[in-house]
Amino acid sequence: MNFKSEKRGDKHSRRRLARLNAVQAFYQMGVEEKAAADVVEEFLEHRVGAEIDNVQFKDSDKNLFRDLVIGASERLEEIDGQINAVLDKDRTLDRLELVLQATLRVAVYELLARLDADAKVIISEYVGMARTFFTKNEPSFVNGVLDKLARSLRPGEFS
Repeated sequence: MNFKSEKRGDKHSRRRLARLNAVQAFYQMGVEEKAAADVVEEFLEHRVGAEIDNVQFKDSDKNLFRDLVIGASERLEEIDGQINAVLDKDRTLDRLELVLQATLRVAVYELLARLDADAKVIISEYVGMARTFFTKNEPSFVNGVLDKLARSLRPGEFS
């Protein structure tokens, strides 16, 4: 079966891949303590749309990818404050697993800055991504955090 969303040039799949790449880049920034601009350039040069060991990686929306990583990095203090405000007292962002931190940070940036994407779509995309990384309660946790923040940040989309 050939699904439209799986076609290389499909806008939706390119945006989804940009989000996934942004979370991976944010994870890498946390592990290697590299600057956002350096990680973005490395991804664009060596991963996004590249062919590695005769495997062709799909291309993504490079502008969205760049904006998600650079923008989230530049607004990290604001983003972390937003996330910590909705977490339980016993749980803080810095105590969460690095992939979970990266997922939430990129998603919250997109909720704050990318008004061209519907909040419910953003939540769905990142919850789906959490399902690919985690097998326990993390996807529900991501859904809860993003839903609370989206209702606060974009109340008009939930009335």
